[in-house]
Amino acid sequence: MKTTSIILAAGQGTRMKSELPKVLHSVCGKPMLWHALQAAQSVTDETPVMIIGHGANQVRAVVGDAARFVVQAERLGTGHAVQQAESTLKGNTDLVLVSSADMPLLTSETFNEMIRLQKENDGPMTMLTIISDDPRGFGRIIRMEDGNVQAIVEEPQATIEQMAIKELNVGAYCFDAKWLWDALERIPLSPKGEYYLTDTVGLAVEAGMKVQSLTLEDPVEAVGVNTRIHLSEAEAGMRLRVNRLHMLKGVTMIDPQSVHIGMDVEIGQDTVIHPNTYLRGETKIGAGCEIGPNTIITDCTIGDRCEILSSVLEKARLEDDVDMGPFARLRKGAHLAKGVHMGNFGEVKDSYLGENAKMGHFSYIGNATIGTETNIGAGTITCNYDGENKHLTEIGKEVFIGSDTMLVAPLKIGDRARTGAGSVVTKDVKDDTLVVGMPARAIRKFK
Repeated sequence: MKTTSIILAAGQGTRMKSELPKVLHSVCGKPMLWHALQAAQSVTDETPVMIIGHGANQVRAVVGDAARFVVQAERLGTGHAVQQAESTLKGNTDLVLVSSADMPLLTSETFNEMIRLQKENDGPMTMLTIISDDPRGFGRIIRMEDGNVQAIVEEPQATIEQMAIKELNVGAYCFDAKWLWDALERIPLSPKGEYYLTDTVGLAVEAGMKVQSLTLEDPVEAVGVNTRIHLSEAEAGMRLRVNRLHMLKGVTMIDPQSVHIGMDVEIGQDTVIHPNTYLRGETKIGAGCEIGPNTIITDCTIGDRCEILSSVLEKARLEDDVDMGPFARLRKGAHLAKGVHMGNFGEVKDSYLGENAKMGHFSYIGNATIGTETNIGAGTITCNYDGENKHLTEIGKEVFIGSDTMLVAPLKIGDRARTGAGSVVTKDVKDDTLVVGMPARAIRKFK
């Protein structure tokens, strides 16, 4: 049986108090609708259909070709939203899985179980429920004496007795496609002038058909986002889920609740993540590393056995056995080769430090290449910008740069050269040469 997913993403989300469409707000570094798409794509046969409305162009730009789009020009309720996909799907699928883009924690495992139950169900639909003391505005599930679902009563219409019911409608369904399109034509108009998908339950029961249900075991999955408070709850739930997966794969976290890891991050075995660490984007970390505390790493590749303490890294590459920090910063294009040491309050941008190079504290290296075994003294600055253009500094191997040296680019410093403390180097330095002064001049040639 062919299954196709419909993802509802047309709502404005006024309670978010934001110019950004609700479904584009981020959970663990990805828009909410990205999570919904990932879960749906993994269990269905066809490209999902996404119902869009408010912020349609922004949603299209983010999703790209990962979904087929149908515009709900007038937002007249969830039943009306699903109906918009009829011309696209009628006759082209057997089952329709309906979910919402503002419920990012629903998993592919849950969707798979819903689809399995509906394939075995003689009735037209399977719905998702949850037992919870916190109703969160969800409709109450009314059951018949034999335990089958009889109706969904929305909170505004519920009686006092019905309000006490703890079984709630989550808002995800799997329908028999042929029955669904006919049922949507018969949904009654609500007092608010909208057509609710929940009324399909009543239509099925009136026809003597069985409404199958699946009750969630993990209440976190049912977190839907309507406010910034809900968004923080979804973030916390997803973060815990992601962290648990990494820990099960051999990563140690000293305090998982304070560690933030993005969805695309990869971490090697036996790496230790300390509190208040943020790993973002497409970051890849090797095995046996020590990361944090108080570290932010974005879109970086980090080798094995690296130690990074209280530092900020962005779009940088570290090879094996690098140690840096505290309070060091790597900016875009920084590349530290194997065994590099980088002290506190240093900064590197668009530069390469060769194997076993050492960079002292309070230094800035920009647009530079530095050879193996070279020592960069504390307070060294590459003066790479002349007000209009940036220029390259090339430093050879086994060079010793004295503290507080100013390297005025463009500049080449030969192998095994040295600069005296406080030098201002404006001209190229040959191999095995010591320069001192302001401006620096050669005073000695080493054998």
